[in-house]
Amino acid sequence: MAAKDHHEDVELQAITESDDEAAAVPQQERVVSKAKQIKWWLKVLTYPAVILTSQTAYLLLARLYYVKGGTSKWLSTTVQLAGFPLLIPYYIYTNRRHSNNQPDQNSAASNLTHGAFYVIVGILAGGNTYLYSTGMDYLPVSTSALITSSELAFNAFFSYFLNSQKLTPLIANSLFLLTVSSVLLVFAGDPTTDPRGITKAKYTLGFVCTLASAAGAGLVFAVSGYAFRRVLKAQSLSIVMNMLLFQGMVASGIGVVGLLASGEWKGLGKEMAEYELGTTSYVMTLVWIGVTWQVMAVGTMALVFEVSPVFSNAVGTVGLPLVPILAVVVFDDRMTGVKAIAMVLAVWGFLSYLCQQYLDGRQVQ
Repeated sequence: MAAKDHHEDVELQAITESDDEAAAVPQQERVVSKAKQIKWWLKVLTYPAVILTSQTAYLLLARLYYVKGGTSKWLSTTVQLAGFPLLIPYYIYTNRRHSNNQPDQNSAASNLTHGAFYVIVGILAGGNTYLYSTGMDYLPVSTSALITSSELAFNAFFSYFLNSQKLTPLIANSLFLLTVSSVLLVFAGDPTTDPRGITKAKYTLGFVCTLASAAGAGLVFAVSGYAFRRVLKAQSLSIVMNMLLFQGMVASGIGVVGLLASGEWKGLGKEMAEYELGTTSYVMTLVWIGVTWQVMAVGTMALVFEVSPVFSNAVGTVGLPLVPILAVVVFDDRMTGVKAIAMVLAVWGFLSYLCQQYLDGRQVQ
């Protein structure tokens, strides 16, 4: 009888241990899942901080170059784009890390398709950067930043045709507000306050170039989203790094060709010698323009990979109203009533757009 009771106790203990192990497995899975969620949220919080910080620094440095004596638009364009070699170590790391998890995309046709896409996006990026450099030369940085906020509206417009973006009332409201915000800035300009004597014609040219640059940037975002779904047919970190690196090669090549063809390179020695802050500051200003641009690009594409192109574009847009406030302090830009209204409309348009994205996200859940 004692032997029988002992046998039953052993069986009961075995069953209990088995149940404990079974209960432990889901618990471990929950811990791992929670850790992954925390890691994801840390990334989502970190990347916007990186974008907002680097974007603000880049805009102020780009304006500083012109205010203190810089004149070469092609040089400004080139240094923004020529920092792509900084991405090579991380590019190698991501390709090694993800090489075993990627589908076979080494066919000649696939490489040709990818290469064609990188060239197209690189050309667009090079052209957009030159247009933006022109606008930065002729406009106060506060005005330039507010016009650039219309990039979000252009993204929605092009995404409507390329990515079947829904034109909801909130999106339409965002497009309207951002358009009005940009148009108001036409009447906010006061070129006579510029110490370099920018004419009204140059101010208008700067406005048109900056608006065209915003349209081009919105097109690049929409095309990138289309390419991920229809051309590259993948959205991995290594694909994102490929796009950044090869796009940078093509775009910086355009900048170098433009610098040489325009003849602006001939006056760079004199420009450096006459720079108000000195030769060292001239070089460091250009270097940090390139560095901050690349940091902004990496943060933007990382957020595209982790969340979505729309959210990444929205983060970049929401940071632009910070620039006019800082420009008042750093460059003594005038914060006129029209500019203030334009800034409020730009933020309102962004919030309207973001609200629609939140509603879309809830429908997916």
